[in-house]
Amino acid sequence: MSAQRSALAASDSRESVVSRGAAMLIMGVFTLYFLLPIFWLLVSSTKTLGNFNSTFSLWFTSTSLPDLVANLGKLFIYDGGVFPRWLLNSVVYAGAGALVGTLLASMCGYALAKYAFPGREALFNVVLGGVLVPATALALPLFLIFSQVQLTDTFWSVFLPSIVSPFGVYLSRIYAASSVPDELIEAARLDGSGEVRTFFTVSMRLMSPALVTIFLFQFVSIWNNFFLPLVMLRDQTLYPVTLGLYTWNSQVSEIPDIRTLVIAGAFVSIIPLLVAFLSLQRFWRNGLGAGGLK
Repeated sequence: MSAQRSALAASDSRESVVSRGAAMLIMGVFTLYFLLPIFWLLVSSTKTLGNFNSTFSLWFTSTSLPDLVANLGKLFIYDGGVFPRWLLNSVVYAGAGALVGTLLASMCGYALAKYAFPGREALFNVVLGGVLVPATALALPLFLIFSQVQLTDTFWSVFLPSIVSPFGVYLSRIYAASSVPDELIEAARLDGSGEVRTFFTVSMRLMSPALVTIFLFQFVSIWNNFFLPLVMLRDQTLYPVTLGLYTWNSQVSEIPDIRTLVIAGAFVSIIPLLVAFLSLQRFWRNGLGAGGLK
């Protein structure tokens, strides 16, 4: 009997080692797949135009650091220093849009989860329908609406559509229903707390992992948004960095020297996304830990 148990334990151990090895191999392959373009972007940002035309390499050269500094210097002063303006526009569009969008989505989702009112399920189904509609399909109708109120080619034509997040409303409702106990809300009401105060001081803290997720999804979505600014904007000073780099890239055939600036600008443009993910991931860990304790 003991021999059978030992054999089973050895078999389970071998299967465990094999499964862990296979999982690590798959994760390693996908990690390499996702990180290789970023690494190529970093290496390419350290090259001059002559290096692009003569060689193709995935490693740095002896002059990589001076060339990177030179490329970044040219990037930030080219065309009157418009690139920093584009970068600031993207930070404002994405940061403020994600913050306001997360607040609105959390309030809507919380209301759908915790308050019973006529038409609640029908309204939630409409929200689910909004999740299925691609953002590019809404760009032209939004342009027609904003043109009627004379708001095209303005900051608001990009910002206002960005604060609407049907997926955020959906996620907020699901998370609020499972993580915010009704008994806790009733206790807050008995203590004299109003509905708004209860939401901001009690419910939002319990919903923080979902709110961080919504914020990051919104931030990345707005940051990478291209078609809506392309349709709405004509003033170059209002461009986000995605549209600005696209306009430069369309001029590469006429101005070959701009190629290095496009690549360096693309590398710089992903840094805010990395900062956002790395700085907010601790909230996910805290949320997972709290869930485990429950």
